[in-house]
Amino acid sequence: MLLAAVVGSGIMGERLASGNVALALLANTLATGAALAALILTFGSISGAHFNPAVTLSVAWNRDLPWRDVPVYIVAQCIGAFAGVVIAHLMFGLPVFFVSHHNRSGLAQMLGEFVATFGLLATIWGCVRYRPQATAFAVAAFIMAGYWFTSSTSFANPAVTLARSLSDTFVGVRPTDAPGFILAQLAGAAIATLVFRWFGKE
Repeated sequence: MLLAAVVGSGIMGERLASGNVALALLANTLATGAALAALILTFGSISGAHFNPAVTLSVAWNRDLPWRDVPVYIVAQCIGAFAGVVIAHLMFGLPVFFVSHHNRSGLAQMLGEFVATFGLLATIWGCVRYRPQATAFAVAAFIMAGYWFTSSTSFANPAVTLARSLSDTFVGVRPTDAPGFILAQLAGAAIATLVFRWFGKE
């Protein structure tokens, strides 16, 4: 559902914006944030609302999830992400998968993904520790902000990155750029996890 919202709103936004990229991005941002908050509230008590391998790895690293469960979570996240792309494409009459040609290369984009994922994990850990009831809304708010203040528009999720590489739409990323995004995301998640483990010792 998350990827259906991300990709579907990107397609709809681009079609309705008549070439106005800022308007298309705004539409994509609002739909993604609203869907993310709703999905976290819906699935938080079922699976911890793990839609993101970087989050799952961070939670396991903090011993809040058994490592033996991590591969199953990540496989489910990736299957769900690709299924969401397929659903979005079919809803808008597009091919099931078609490789993205959206250039998102360069160190500036990688830094954007590092910052986006660091901020996402910092938001999650800070809220879980001090304001758990606000987590869904804080995470959605940060991702919405990240669409606008990061150079990469804040993918912040390896499963999302892989799935969006097979969507040659407004929200796509070239497959050749995806590995750099994923490495930056994992690095951002790792640093945020270390920082908040240190905070927990204070």
